[in-house]
Amino acid sequence: MAERIYLSLAHMSEAALEKKYMNEAVDTNWVAPLGPNVDAFEQQLQDFFGKPVAVLASGTAAVHLALIAAGVEPGDEVLTQSFTFCASAHPITYIGAHPIFIDSEPDTWNMDPQLLEEAILDRKKKKGRLPKAILPVYLYGMPPKMDEIMAIARKYGITVVEDAAEGFGSRIGGQIGGTIGEYGILSFNGNKMITTSGGGAIICPSAEARERALWYATQAREAYPYYQHEAIGYNYRMSNICAGIGRGQMTVARDHIAHHRHVAQLYKEAFGDVDGITFHDELPGMESNFWLSTILLDEKLKVKGEEQAYTKPIQGAVGGAAGVVRGGDAIHTDCEPNRNVEGLRLTLSAAGIESRPLWKPMHRQPIYQTSLKSVAYVNGVSESIFHRGLCLPSGPMVSDEHVDMIIRCIKDAI
Repeated sequence: MAERIYLSLAHMSEAALEKKYMNEAVDTNWVAPLGPNVDAFEQQLQDFFGKPVAVLASGTAAVHLALIAAGVEPGDEVLTQSFTFCASAHPITYIGAHPIFIDSEPDTWNMDPQLLEEAILDRKKKKGRLPKAILPVYLYGMPPKMDEIMAIARKYGITVVEDAAEGFGSRIGGQIGGTIGEYGILSFNGNKMITTSGGGAIICPSAEARERALWYATQAREAYPYYQHEAIGYNYRMSNICAGIGRGQMTVARDHIAHHRHVAQLYKEAFGDVDGITFHDELPGMESNFWLSTILLDEKLKVKGEEQAYTKPIQGAVGGAAGVVRGGDAIHTDCEPNRNVEGLRLTLSAAGIESRPLWKPMHRQPIYQTSLKSVAYVNGVSESIFHRGLCLPSGPMVSDEHVDMIIRCIKDAI
């Protein structure tokens, strides 16, 4: 087929406001990381989330600054979810702190509250002090069990940073994700619920906290007629051009969320009576944005062409932002999706449909497993899900007709 169906790509608003605001930025030479688009975009986000928001160059930058705001220092420990993208964990190491990985519970696939508390008590026993922060994740938009996590955090006096980079608009009991913990993280990458081409934001507890985050994001400059620095800062501000894209995207944010949820419902209905395929659904009282719809394949399910899986090395990027990857000669790692999952991914790719394995748990990533020797509290849930899971196209560019074709392709492959 000529057209390729991608996992999740945001699209322009019908009025093409993104182009209008970008052109205004260029025409007025307001292209630097400040200007009317930045101010307007931040106000839109504050109206949406009900808290002060600082827009930044990336969601990763937002995680970094939120950890600094939480008081994380070199040598501290941060409890974070193992089943996530690396941007949840890497900023911990930027500070010189240590990620402590917590495995998932099987309902939401997010941080297991029981393991979380066990880890807190064990770290206190072994280190003589409590971890500095807790960083749960909204995996594929699915809200974690924040009520239980927050109760544990309050019990031990630990700051919570919600990584809602994938959870824009997801809710728990009506409360929007990213506003439950002290700080919240958003991402506006090109494949997220809304995009600024690249970018992110930090949701702050107060106007003062927002100003401090922006101070760090602007190289921590002091108020002198020359450049005076009394702290290490970062170049993390968002440009006026990118913010202009965000202004237009905010006008269709709720439409995008509704579309992702609609696509998820189509998948849920289609696979409800298919033996060997399980659609990952939300819990009662939770409202996922279903940034990506995900399925699990029973390990005994046979897929046509699965014998072609893992027969030659992958040289290019598979899924995600592509860009530069380092190729090699190895075909296998010690923790990889089952053969039927990779076989189905190859079948879909041959039909022009992008799909992607789930995030490989951080505690099984070589950098954390062998190089950094990070501590992990595991129960086997995230590894089991990783072996069996696949992400399906879900974005605003995916039509009902596309979904029908994807479903037929999967059913024909069984």
